[in-house]
Amino acid sequence: MSQSLGFDRRMLETLICPKTQGPLEYDAEAQELISKRANLAFPIRDGIPIMLLDEARPLA
Repeated sequence: MSQSLGFDRRMLETLICPKTQGPLEYDAEAQELISKRANLAFPIRDGIPIMLLDEARPLA
């Protein structure tokens, strides 16, 4: 995958929130995966989602 392509959206089919096991939404502008149930945003760095609770930021 090219760096310019960013996050591979096909990953969303297999990724789930590690806290709720619920679905995630991709925020392309912020480069984050959003779990609305957990009220958390997981960062995407260099096209790789960081699915650690310690790395997630709470949503306002």
